[in-house]
This record gives sequence, structure tokens and C-alpha cells, in this order.
Amino acid sequence: MEEKNKAIIESILFSTGREVSIKELAIVLEKSPEDVIKIINELKDEYSNANRGIEIIKINDSYQMCTKKDFYEYIAQISDKKGKPNLSNAALEIISIIAYNPNVTRAEIETIRGVNCDGTIYKLLEYNLIEESGKLDAPGRPTTYVTSNKFLKMFGLSSLDELPELPKYKLDQNQQIIIDEDENLNS
Repeated sequence: MEEKNKAIIESILFSTGREVSIKELAIVLEKSPEDVIKIINELKDEYSNANRGIEIIKINDSYQMCTKKDFYEYIAQISDKKGKPNLSNAALEIISIIAYNPNVTRAEIETIRGVNCDGTIYKLLEYNLIEESGKLDAPGRPTTYVTSNKFLKMFGLSSLDELPELPKYKLDQNQQIIIDEDENLNS
């Protein structure tokens, strides 16, 4: 029965081509979420031990089957080049701000960066790397943004909790940001 459940999960993850939630898999298999996670972890171990070209990745509370990063150079030679967007420095800065500050507004991003960012935000929305998360309860009801699951996949993260910790900083007498080296040495 265990092998059949593995085969069912494997076929679902392969055929959907998207992340599938633990809840969805638990319903289909009529198993508890904990049992589903155990089965998926066994599958993940089998893939890694067998030196296969595919793997199962975790994205928040979901899983997806994908190719291993090690084989990207070979896949890229055959597949469509449009799959992975090239991000400008401005786009990387903005997506970093959103990743570290979920539910941030465009005005807050512009305050941090000091320049207009409308075009870059629209591009990140078009690439599905960020998404609108709602409206802020403030004058004008500005839109707030969060990173998407596609962002997590693109940067090889399971959740935003895996982002590296930002360095500690303080302001000098001219109100300029300086890295607090004493803090970083103790980290």
C-alpha cells in the first residue's frame, strides 16, 4: 500500500506541473497531512539516493516535482529561453525589499530606494514573482505586495524563513547608514 501511495503522489506531482498542497494530497489519499509528508520525504530520499534528474521541492505548504538545478545548463539548450526572466539590479532590489517586508506599498519601496519603481513593479507582477496582497487601510488605499511561490522556486527557497539575515546597522552623525561591525563579528 505504501508503494501505491508513493506512485499516486509521484503521478500527481508529475502531471499537474504546479505546486500541490499537502491538504490536496491528504484528501486524495485519504491520509493525514503528517502521513503525506512522511511519504513525500521517503520519495525525496529515493530521488536523491538514486542520482536522478528530478526532485521534489517544498514551497510553503505545498510540493512540486521539478528538475534538479544541476542539470539546468542541459535543459536550457533545449527548452524555451523565456522561462527564466533576467532581472535588472533595480528589480532585484525591489524584490528583496518585498521579500524582507511583506505587505509593503509602492510608496514605501520608493522611500527606501529613493526613486520611482512603477515600471519595475509591473514587470515583477508580469513575471509572477510578486503579487498584490491587498489594500492598506490608509488614505488612497495603496496596494500592498508580497513575493509569490514562483519567487521561492526561482531562488530555491522553501519559504521566506530561509532568507539570509540582514546585517545590523546604525546611523552615523550625518544620518547615513553604517554597518554595525561589532554586531556582525558576534553573529
